[in-house]
Parts: sequence; C-alpha cells; structure tokens
Amino acid sequence: MQSSNFTRSIRTQALGLVGWLLLTFAAAALGAIASVDAAVFYAKLIKPSWAPPASLFGPVWSILYLLMGVAVWLVWREPQATKQALELFVVQLSINALWSWLYFVWQLGAWSFVGVLLLLLLIVATLFSFWKIRRMAGVLMIPYLLWVGFAAVLTWTTWQSNPMFL
Repeated sequence: MQSSNFTRSIRTQALGLVGWLLLTFAAAALGAIASVDAAVFYAKLIKPSWAPPASLFGPVWSILYLLMGVAVWLVWREPQATKQALELFVVQLSINALWSWLYFVWQLGAWSFVGVLLLLLLIVATLFSFWKIRRMAGVLMIPYLLWVGFAAVLTWTTWQSNPMFL
C-alpha cells in the first residue's frame, strides 16, 4: 500500500514538473514568435561593443527558461507554497513574453524599457518569494535576474542609440 502512495506521489510530481515546464516554454514560444525576425532587426541596430551576438540569445534563453521551470516546480511541490509566489511567477512570465513583442514587433523603445524594468521588479519579487519557500528555487532564479538586468541595460542603450528604429 505504501509503495502505491509513493508511486502516485512521484507521478504527481512528474506531471507537475511537466506542467510547469510546458507553461514556461509556452511563454518562451510566445516570445519566440515575436522574435522570428529579431536577428534581422538586431543586425540593423547600432549596438554597444559589449552587446552579444544575436546567435547567443536563443541558447541563453533556453537555459534560463529551463531553470525558471524547475524553480517554480520546486516551489509548487512545497507544502508552504503560496498562491502569491506562483502568481508572481506567472505574471513575470507574461511580462517576459510581452517584452519581445514590445521590442521586436512593435519597436517601442520606451515601452520596451519600461517593460524590462517592470520585469526586473517582478523577478526580484518572485526570487525573494521563492527563496522563502525553497532556497534552491531562489538560487535558480539568479541567472535569470542577472540576464534580464543585462538586457535592461542593453534595451536602454539600443533604444537611445536607435531613435530611427525604436
């Protein structure tokens, strides 16, 4: 009897992991749709010397989305997980997907910058919320926070350097 409960628990945990990863990568897909022509647009921009090549963004974001999906799953499976922590994650994930549309499709420099600043604040709130529930989940969010911080500086710089495009 006990092994049946254990198996069911593992099945539930596995389904939870798959569900959170699907949600996270669905947001990634929405952003990717907006980024279809991103390399062409990015190539037209005046960029600072420290700007990464367009080919780096896909692999970095793939790793970050995986880390985010695992982080939210770690929180979700904790008995003390709060609705607020999970909602914060979903909201920041939505703003993350929106940013690609603001920047690459609609080419709204100021709104892109506001969006990335809002995203940074939501990531910080999510990270602290996760940290309280499961420290490792907070740790997994740190690379995402750092990358989005870098993206905020890059967004500002490209917006200011390209008034004709953004």
